[in-house]
Amino acid sequence: MLRNWKFELQLNKQADQAIYLQIADAIIKDIQSGRLKAGDALPGSRNLAQLLKVNRNTVVEALNVLIIEGWLISKERKGTFVSETLPDLKSVQKNKPTIFSEKRTSNKSFHLQFDDGSPDSKIAPVTELARAYRQIFNQKAKWQMMGYGNELGDLKFRQSIVQMLNHQRGMQVNEQSICITRGSQMAMYLIAQCLFSENDYVIVENPGYKPAWAAFEHAGAKLLPAGVDKNGLLIEEVVSYLKSGINIKAIYVTPHHQYPTTVTLSLKRRLELIQLSNEYNFTVIEDDYDNEFHFGYRPILPLSSFTELKNFVYIGSMSKVVAPALRIGYLASNDYTLIEKIAHLRKIIDVQGDSIMEEAVLQLIKEGTIKRHIKKATNHYKVKRDFMTTMLNKHLSKKAIYVIPEGGLAFWIIPNKQVNWNQTSKKLKSKGITIITPDTYSFDKSVNGIRLGYGSLSKDELEEGIVALSELL
Repeated sequence: MLRNWKFELQLNKQADQAIYLQIADAIIKDIQSGRLKAGDALPGSRNLAQLLKVNRNTVVEALNVLIIEGWLISKERKGTFVSETLPDLKSVQKNKPTIFSEKRTSNKSFHLQFDDGSPDSKIAPVTELARAYRQIFNQKAKWQMMGYGNELGDLKFRQSIVQMLNHQRGMQVNEQSICITRGSQMAMYLIAQCLFSENDYVIVENPGYKPAWAAFEHAGAKLLPAGVDKNGLLIEEVVSYLKSGINIKAIYVTPHHQYPTTVTLSLKRRLELIQLSNEYNFTVIEDDYDNEFHFGYRPILPLSSFTELKNFVYIGSMSKVVAPALRIGYLASNDYTLIEKIAHLRKIIDVQGDSIMEEAVLQLIKEGTIKRHIKKATNHYKVKRDFMTTMLNKHLSKKAIYVIPEGGLAFWIIPNKQVNWNQTSKKLKSKGITIITPDTYSFDKSVNGIRLGYGSLSKDELEEGIVALSELL
C-alpha cells in the first residue's frame, strides 16, 4: 500500500494539453525525481480522482498512458505500481536543464509504388500556404525580408519550433540551440561533418536508415551495427561495443518508430541508453522523423526530453506535415559548441535557409492551420492504416508476421519463409508495382522483412499491391 507520497498537481483546464496528460506527466516527474520509486503502489483511480477533483475516467486514461509507455504496471486484483524494471535514475548525474526522410525519386513507369512512408501530398495545405505567401509579399515592409538572414534560420520561426518542442515534446531548448535546415538529411550531414573526425565510430541500428549512415561515413566515421528486436535497439550489443575500448563518438537511433521496423524503444532501454551515454560520454543522435502522426494516446517523449541526458542532438522535420517538396528540417542540441560549428558550416555551404518559406509556415502555425491539418491528416492516415490492416489480415495473415503500428505511415512485414526479395521485386515490377527491398536498410542479407508505406496510396492501390505481394509469398 502506498505511503509517504502526496500527489501535488495544479491542473490547468485552459492549457492546450489534455487533463489526463497533465496527470500522466506529473506522475512521470515524481518517478524521475525519486519521490516515487520502483515497485511503489499508486492510489486507486477513485482515490486519485477524488484527490484531483476530476472524473475517474480521466485518471484511468492517465494511468493507461503510463502503463503503455512502461512507467507503470498493472497487477490484477492488486492495483497499479511503478515499474520495477526501471533503472535507478538517481544514480545518473543530472545536468542543469538546457534551454535549448528524405525519399527516393519516384519512377513514373510504375503505376503503384510502395515507398517507405511518404505522406499523401494530395492533402497538403497548398491553398493556405499560397495565401500565406501572398500576404507576406503584400506587407508594407516586404523589402526588409529580401536581405540576408541568420544562418540558423529565421528567429521567429526558430522560436515557434522551440515552443513546439518544449510544450509538446517535453524538451528544454531555446532559439540559440536550434538550427533550421533544408530537410532532415541536411541536418544529418551538418551534424556528421561537425561531430565526427576520421576513425571515430558511430553505433547505428541494423536494420536502419542508410542515408544517415552515408552522411556519417562521408565525414570519416566508421559504422558499428547493433540489432533490433520487438523492444527496439539491443542494449547488450551497445554495451559490448563500449566495453571493447574503441572510440565511440555517437549512437544514431530512431526510438519513436524505429526505421524501418516501426517498433518503439522501450522505456527501460531508453533509460539504460541515457545512462550509457553519460557514463561513456558519447552523443545520442535522435532522429524523430515522424513524430506528428500517431493514433494512440500520444507520441512517446523523445530521449532528448530527459534532463539526465548530457549529450544529444535531436533531428525533426516538418516536410511530412506541410508538404514533402518544401524542405523544412531542424536540429537541436544541448551542446552549444556543436551548434556554433554547425552554424559556421551552414553559412559556408548555404548562407541561410528559405526565410520567406519559414515566414509563410510560421503564419500557418500562428493561425492554427498546421494544428488543424495535423489533426485532419492523422484521421486520414488512421483510416488508411485500418484499411491496410484489413487487407493484410485478409491476404497475408497466414503468410507473414506484422504488428499494427500506433503511428507513422508504414508497416513492417516479415514473411513466414525466407524470400528472395530481388526476384520478388522483379516479378512485382512486371505488374507495374515497386517495393523497397531489404538490402536498402541492412548491413547484410539476413534481414527478411520489408517496410511498406501506405500514406501516399489509395485504398484501391493498397488492395492491388497487397494481393500481388500475397500471390508471390
